[in-house]
Amino acid sequence: MALDEADFGHAADHVAGALVHAPTMPEVHEVLAKLAARTGGALDLYPIGDHVFIGAVVARGHLLAAAGKPGEALELLAAATGHVPTVDWAGVPWVSDPELATRIDPDQLARTVMQVCAGVPDPVPDEQRGPLLPYLRLAKHAAQAHPRHALLLGAASALARRMGETALAIDWAQRGVRVSPTKLGEVWLGYAFRSAGRTKESIAALRRAVAHDPADLSVYADIAGTLADSGQLDEAIRWIDDALSRDAEFDCAVHTAHRLRYRRDGKLGHLVALADFQRHHPDDSHEHTDLAECCQDRPWLGRLPAAGEAVINVLRQMLETEGPITGGRLRLSNLEPPSAMRTVSAALPDMAVVVEKVPSPDIRHPRRTGAKSVWEFFDTDAMPALREPSEAAAERIRQIALPAWPHPPAAYDAAVALALLETDDLLALLVHPPAPPGTELGAALATHDPSLWVRSVQVWACLGLLHHRTDEPWETSTRRRILVELAWGVEDWITEAALFALVTAAWVTPEVRADVAVLMRERLADIAVVVRQRPVTIAWSVAQLALGTPELDAKTELVARAIIAAERPVQETPAPPVRKAGFLRRLFRR
Repeated sequence: MALDEADFGHAADHVAGALVHAPTMPEVHEVLAKLAARTGGALDLYPIGDHVFIGAVVARGHLLAAAGKPGEALELLAAATGHVPTVDWAGVPWVSDPELATRIDPDQLARTVMQVCAGVPDPVPDEQRGPLLPYLRLAKHAAQAHPRHALLLGAASALARRMGETALAIDWAQRGVRVSPTKLGEVWLGYAFRSAGRTKESIAALRRAVAHDPADLSVYADIAGTLADSGQLDEAIRWIDDALSRDAEFDCAVHTAHRLRYRRDGKLGHLVALADFQRHHPDDSHEHTDLAECCQDRPWLGRLPAAGEAVINVLRQMLETEGPITGGRLRLSNLEPPSAMRTVSAALPDMAVVVEKVPSPDIRHPRRTGAKSVWEFFDTDAMPALREPSEAAAERIRQIALPAWPHPPAAYDAAVALALLETDDLLALLVHPPAPPGTELGAALATHDPSLWVRSVQVWACLGLLHHRTDEPWETSTRRRILVELAWGVEDWITEAALFALVTAAWVTPEVRADVAVLMRERLADIAVVVRQRPVTIAWSVAQLALGTPELDAKTELVARAIIAAERPVQETPAPPVRKAGFLRRLFRR
């Protein structure tokens, strides 16, 4: 309609929007061609500025190709791919034309292929490779059209490797090195061999790259990483030490060194030192993932441990094996933490939980006189001692609470989103966790393990407390006082959450490490005493948290390891629930 009325500006906007939704649809390209014919090329309708719409970039690319400037056109499509690599921006006939590569300068082709590589994962997941296939076809045509252009062959090798075409990547990289042996060419060849599992040849190529340029310490880090992945850890560390002897502040070498040393001896100090280095060098040459890789899937360092209470184990099994549950009775030999008991009551409101005894020391009493109490007990029933949080606080915690994080400093940074919540709201969230969000993850937690959601809320609420009144000196601060009181309160999941927040503070603030290490030593010592008298369901988790505490003394580390060896997240298996009328199946079949 806009094109028929000669409203070319609106027509151009419509076409740009259509290209975003259907970048390969022939009808959209037909309209773009008509627009170009009516306006003398239409390039003026799609100017390139600082904040340009991606559909306009793609439209201008196609118009440039039609105007006989395919090199510039490809660069724009590659820019769109770098912005959203999962969309098939280049899946159009002119990009797949075998003759295209002959009409573009090989230097420009190489730059374009490298531009694509820079914007996609390495390797590209199988399900995301489809939109990148046009570029791989282009690389094949380019390698045929320019068989002696070393830079283009190497760039094509990098793309093929990312796409899982390792044999092709090796072939192109070898051809490039034969034409012109360079550092970059040998690096591309080394990467190709490494992706194919040919470690010896990969190391040989990377060594040749070092010979070309001994001052490029990033190659030293590549060699060290490759050696480590092949099990040659000591040799890998020798290479990285050599790099550090040349430049002790080179970011790639520092990150690799700490990761490999942690991999060798498992000492937390390497990771803490790496976190300190990251904090002092925010403008590294590129984003590093070494700290996140070391912390991944490790209790507290990268994820929230699952609850180990008997009552929670039963809840999980009932949700897994049963349909809708009404009525019934569950008998527990010992009273368990209030958050666990409340989680079961919320998930199974008609289930009666019978507690046979409350062993000494009484779990209902704070472990230190004067500690903050967020629970009230009526016999064995726990009730929140605080008002409910505001709806704004509930919604904010829904947006941020997750059971995993890259590493403790990243969790601290993410929790700044809670800084504007009132302290009373954050405390209220500990005992009034809102319903999980209406996301796929929220539904999974509600269906399979509600306890993990409750624990996530408590952890992030305590992390949020770290961002309150940060101008106050740590020793006398409100945030420290509240978290310490929570840590010494009633034995509960909240104990773990408060301790994790304190430990996280130690990760990001070296000045508080000695204080937090003492707090952890004292709290773990108390658990070690209690666990000799009755079950402590949070003992294993707190001991794992102790091992993640910076500057923890050796004696306390031994205590933590002894608890971990003796304890398990699952402390007991209670008697199966007995259903009221109509309950014909037993809970435990295996």
